[in-house]
Amino acid sequence: MRYFTAGESHGPRLTAIIEGVPAGLPLLDSDINIELKRRQGGYGRGGRMKIESDQVEITSGVRHGKTIGSPITLNVTNRDFKNWEQIMASHDVEDKVKSQRRLTKPRPGHADLVGGMKYDFEDLRNVLERSSARETTMRVAVGAVAKKLLHELGIEIANHVVKFGAFDLSSSLTEPLSVAKIQQTARQNDLSVVSTDKADEIRSYIDTIKKAGDTIGGVIEVRAEGLPAGLGSYVQYDRKLDAKIASSVVSINAFKGVEFGIGFEAGGLPGSQVMDEILWNEEFGYTRKTNHLGGFEGGMTNGEQIIVRGVMKPIPTLYKPLMSVDTESHKPYKASVERSDPTALPAAGVVMENVVATVLAQEICEKFSSDNFPELRKAVETYRTRIKEF
Repeated sequence: MRYFTAGESHGPRLTAIIEGVPAGLPLLDSDINIELKRRQGGYGRGGRMKIESDQVEITSGVRHGKTIGSPITLNVTNRDFKNWEQIMASHDVEDKVKSQRRLTKPRPGHADLVGGMKYDFEDLRNVLERSSARETTMRVAVGAVAKKLLHELGIEIANHVVKFGAFDLSSSLTEPLSVAKIQQTARQNDLSVVSTDKADEIRSYIDTIKKAGDTIGGVIEVRAEGLPAGLGSYVQYDRKLDAKIASSVVSINAFKGVEFGIGFEAGGLPGSQVMDEILWNEEFGYTRKTNHLGGFEGGMTNGEQIIVRGVMKPIPTLYKPLMSVDTESHKPYKASVERSDPTALPAAGVVMENVVATVLAQEICEKFSSDNFPELRKAVETYRTRIKEF
């Protein structure tokens, strides 16, 4: 199972093509639109989300509500394109049109300057349009298909924000946290937090940051349950599933780090306080006493809950911009300003959740026979029975 995305932020549409989804998987556009709507929500979101109301159009690979094994094509129309039709035209236009919304003052922390250097662009908008987080719309659309497959196999996944800038909420999570609990709490509020005790303080904090023309980052946690042990492999570095997940998470715009389980905290503890002791019982087979390693051992799932966190840097587009250099004159200027949000953490959590779901679905389709979904389901059930009896 693999996919590609295409499209520019202010172009006519965004597109994704997914190959390798098993035939016979129930799939409706509403399954995808639910996730797209989640991505557009959250406290701190700005003007672009008031313009767009993302709805997917499935143009291939699905017939009568089920996948048919051929590539699935997903399209999302950019409603804002009507305001950019000439600026973003694929055909040649007059020079005066080309000069409109031309970008020569790269934003620190963005792809603008380095992308322009790499591809030799005079107008850095060529970089901005593709490097924009608008592309994550299709990462979410693809993830929605993956989540449907996982759900049909009894695998559930959810995210919540554990840090908003200076507000660290992880200390309040003293009890084991199930995916169902996250869905019942974080999914029901505009901050995507499990505990709303500090919700008003966090919203005021975000408002203060916005008034200052600044932005904040934070930390998002994704948890998944129902995965059998043995997904991924130790035999080659590039087959380790936790490595694949880490790569996918840092590929999301503005994400700069990943950890599993207790993560970097493990570096300051003795091994006796980090390793998860192995238990066995007749009902579940092998389990772990704790889950400090976040559900992974040797690059493979161990049957415990997957716990992965990603750190998102503050959005680099600032309404009080930092200093930059004009690429035409080489003189110092304040960086260009595009639409921006003080934070996009709740939305980024939806992106991360769907990106992780995609990797998990890819791994399942790679390990098991997956030409058609009933065959895949049977293979997974047979495998679960076998490892339980090990």
